[in-house]
Amino acid sequence: MNTSTTAAIIAATNATTTAVNAAIASATAAANGHDGDPNAETPQAERAEPADDIAGLAPTLERLRAAWRAKKPDYAQRMDDLARLKAAFKARMREMEAAVRADFGHRSEHETLIADGMTVVAEIDHLRKHLRGWMRPKRASVGWRLWPARAQVRREAVGVVGVLSPWNYPVNLALIPLATAIAAGNHVFLKPSEHTPRTSAWLQALLADVFPADRVAVALGGPALASAFAGLPLDHLVFTGSTAVGRKVMAAAAPNLTPLTLELGGKSPAIVAPDFPIEQAAARLASGKWFNGGQTCIAPDYILIDAARRDAFVDALRAQVHARYGADMRGASDYTRVVNEGQYRRLRGYLDDARERGLQVIALADVDETRADAERLLPPTLILQPGDDAKAMQDEIFGPILPILGYGSLDEAMAYVETHERPLALYPFSRDRATVERILSRLIAGGVTVNDTLLHFAANELPFGGIGPSGMGQYHGRAGFDAFTKAMPVLWQARMNATDLIKPPYRGKIDRLVRWLVG
Repeated sequence: MNTSTTAAIIAATNATTTAVNAAIASATAAANGHDGDPNAETPQAERAEPADDIAGLAPTLERLRAAWRAKKPDYAQRMDDLARLKAAFKARMREMEAAVRADFGHRSEHETLIADGMTVVAEIDHLRKHLRGWMRPKRASVGWRLWPARAQVRREAVGVVGVLSPWNYPVNLALIPLATAIAAGNHVFLKPSEHTPRTSAWLQALLADVFPADRVAVALGGPALASAFAGLPLDHLVFTGSTAVGRKVMAAAAPNLTPLTLELGGKSPAIVAPDFPIEQAAARLASGKWFNGGQTCIAPDYILIDAARRDAFVDALRAQVHARYGADMRGASDYTRVVNEGQYRRLRGYLDDARERGLQVIALADVDETRADAERLLPPTLILQPGDDAKAMQDEIFGPILPILGYGSLDEAMAYVETHERPLALYPFSRDRATVERILSRLIAGGVTVNDTLLHFAANELPFGGIGPSGMGQYHGRAGFDAFTKAMPVLWQARMNATDLIKPPYRGKIDRLVRWLVG
């Protein structure tokens, strides 16, 4: 890449950075003042970091792209890269767990191993198992009008894929898109979250040991660097985070027409039908909601249950919390804390708002307030029957707070979901197949797990992605390979063909041939 191209990249980056920084800064201020975005960036005052190397972004992208053009990764290199990544990752998993736990203040070791360990290993295994078949060109029909030409569709890597990853699953949501982009034959530029600085540093060290600097690069920094990163002329950009910041990322990418995969959030509902057992529903919803302290983009955000059983459902949830974490949570080593003070204040603000509105707020475990504030330990807490005006119903909660709404009929419950923004996940609970089909045929969501929660994310063959405000595009498995490659159609013309005859003047036999082709 020559000097003029580098200058163009830097100019493009600088042109978008100022406006997008201001937009993200606005989202940041809102989020840390109890309102809005659960994935907004950390205020500068809460971070002690060196100045972000924004000027180094464009030269790094240039280095990655030049190396990719010089030697595009073939099947052997991709397989070797994935194998080395898996081996290094497994060897450093204990370091990973310690870094994540330190970033959260406290995070369940087993939840880290499941969500940030198992998922990454499983995805790499899936990519390696299927890669040869995915790379193979697929024959395509040309139809009788173009016969005897032949055609195929080839999956070609796009170049350099950028990954903007979040803090809630800081390893999973960085390495799965990265590994998928590598499998697709690309080089990768990763910007992990500054909310989890120890984990981000661990990722940088891991990847530096596995990949050459011109194949995978990592940029560390805060909101200004993230904004500049989104404004780079990447060949594809993956962003995982909130809807509010997703809009800013899309605006930053627009001047370069950068293709986007946006994995956003939203308010994912669970609908418990009257036929489904309360105790089982409570157990499975408790697992999905309070895994990682509720800091999961596909966690159930609110529950719709038949009104006659609402109070019994509350009791069943309380029993689940006591059995898992204790009535006072003194031994709650398996309960993850809120990641930072800004997020803790935001969540406490939802509860304060609910109480001011006269809503019933039920903490399912008794925690000393001094301890709670010191540890950012917010116990599983319910809000009963909140209206749409409650702050907890206006934003993605992204924490251990769970609104419960009783409904009069299943149609009423579906109408409620239908009149709100399309969610990232939907969780129907019913033993009756016809009831489940009624829900699935009426409601649209990014993904669905029936009679459980979260598990569709872990199924490698299922594409993961949102719809509308909950995202665009999808990845995981084949869907990710397709997202990070170009389906390039190729047609080979035969030596003898009719098209050599179809040219002016269109008279006589040629006129009759054209009219015959039109049919």
